[in-house]
Amino acid sequence: MSDASIPALGAPQVALVTGASSGIGMATARRLAALGSTVIVGYHSRRDAAEAVVQSLEGSGHIALRIAIDEPASIIEAAAEVERTFGRLDALVNNGGATTAVPANDLDKLSDEIFDRTVTTNLRGPFAMIRAFRPLLEKGEGAAIVNISSIAARTGQGSSLAYLAAKAGVDALTIALAKVLAPKIRVFSVSPAGVDTDFVPGRSRELLLKSAEKQPLARLTQPDDVARAVIACIVYLTSATGIVVPVDEGRHL
Repeated sequence: MSDASIPALGAPQVALVTGASSGIGMATARRLAALGSTVIVGYHSRRDAAEAVVQSLEGSGHIALRIAIDEPASIIEAAAEVERTFGRLDALVNNGGATTAVPANDLDKLSDEIFDRTVTTNLRGPFAMIRAFRPLLEKGEGAAIVNISSIAARTGQGSSLAYLAAKAGVDALTIALAKVLAPKIRVFSVSPAGVDTDFVPGRSRELLLKSAEKQPLARLTQPDDVARAVIACIVYLTSATGIVVPVDEGRHL
């Protein structure tokens, strides 16, 4: 039986995915569309890529929407547009983010500017999205938020100290907001590691493969592996909230 043929339990009617023009976001958008959701493909600057994702999705009614998660005005405008167009939101996937690779032992290279930019994009951005879209999620049915975190928050190893600190903050927010937003909205973190994308500047696929070979499952995590976990949180984990789901081939062990 294919995944698409498995009956969905409460598939979201309207779902928004930030950073959905490629990688994990694109894989998640495709999974959601295959379930029958209308998907809002959020993007920062790659409009053509986002439009291409929209055209590739199953079903109809999908749109591309610019959401610069480091720009408060952009988030507020996006929320207003979603309200005008759909009047509700059933699932929010906070996938958008960015990082600057800085060796952990080079404290001087991790400048205040890099640190602040990293935290703004990867921690404040998801919080601002949740704050702006909360009213629409409360109008949704079985609403869920999934924050894409990183196993770096748990292992203390990642592209930079600022990035792993920001992702640890995301996990803490997930737990706190699960309490604050209950019972109307469930909140999850999905925590991948070493996904087969070009997310980290300068990180080669060869390096990813070598690292993956050392993990218990000895394989390289694909964007769709993370997307499947996102779908599980939104659609199937209807009695769970405030949990962090590793998708890391056992790296956290």
